[in-house]
Amino acid sequence: MISRLTPLADVLAMADLRVKPVTPRTLDVTLAAGRTLAADAVAAARPTASLALLDGWALAADMTLGAGGYSTVNLLHPPQRIEAGQPLPPDTDSVAPFDAIQMTSTGAEALVTVNPGDGVLSAGGDSDPAIPLRRAGERLRMTDLAAFAAAGLSRLAVREPRIRVLPLRGSAIVIAAARLIAGDIERRGGAAKIDDAGRDLGTVLAAESTDAIVVIGGTGSGRNDTSVHTMARDCEVAVHGIALTPGETAAFGFAGPRPILLLPGRLDAALAVWLQIGRRVLDRLALAHLDREPVETLALARKVTSTVGLAELVPVRRGANGAEPLASKYLPLSSLARSDGWILVPAESEGYSAGTPVQVRPWP
Repeated sequence: MISRLTPLADVLAMADLRVKPVTPRTLDVTLAAGRTLAADAVAAARPTASLALLDGWALAADMTLGAGGYSTVNLLHPPQRIEAGQPLPPDTDSVAPFDAIQMTSTGAEALVTVNPGDGVLSAGGDSDPAIPLRRAGERLRMTDLAAFAAAGLSRLAVREPRIRVLPLRGSAIVIAAARLIAGDIERRGGAAKIDDAGRDLGTVLAAESTDAIVVIGGTGSGRNDTSVHTMARDCEVAVHGIALTPGETAAFGFAGPRPILLLPGRLDAALAVWLQIGRRVLDRLALAHLDREPVETLALARKVTSTVGLAELVPVRRGANGAEPLASKYLPLSSLARSDGWILVPAESEGYSAGTPVQVRPWP
């Protein structure tokens, strides 16, 4: 039975204190999308010499001073034709477009003033070993990986938490929640494995090839809600009952150093607890920077009333008058499907009045 609800802030503080990062592993750069860097990504200096960025004329920029408008400047030395990607000739520092230089029978003249470095990729301009391309703790995007590969990096040290997701029942709702959470784990840099529905929690706890376990279902006080009892028998229940709605019956504990998160068997409650606590656990395992997902600030279209002492997740839909709250406490499937994102009312708040700016975060 749940004797008290632990404040959400206390559960998050516990996760920060007790969840330890996983051991780094090395991955091919093509397989590292979404993973978290375990060490700064550093590439050798590239290019090693200044290169032309465009087809044109290589020259010393100061020879063109004063050119422009109706005034041309005769060049003391004829410019050298160059193609993109070629090294700059000695005593040149810029590349002028073809139409910036006019060739004459006696030489050449500049039609515009060219600045030093125009049309040039300086040595080390693509990558400088003194400046990391990305830093440890940052989650990798596809663009990062393309830049790494182009800079000559083929393997990266990353942290990739392995997480088992166990649906305790085979109901459509529990299976849907398991797939949703497993997908979010993968997108955020973990490696998720969904166990067979109904598999015994004790068997999963005995598996060594996992860094954390997420269980869905069996956290309430019903006759068949046994997941918390199993966790108490085989390991440590640190928290049962969290001051978060939906999701009050969730539990959090540890099997040795491995965190175990028990989510309620309702889709809305499982999702709320995962967003608030599960993602925090995943980030601590990966030693990732705290969530940097984009948020949209909108005015609340109508008031939201909440209970002091309970943090509350509320789905909202973007409308002409701002963010329209769609549900509270219990979040129907229709409200999840129709909403554009969610807001969190902190535990110390009684809610928000209409017109209050709120931060709308996207769903997984």
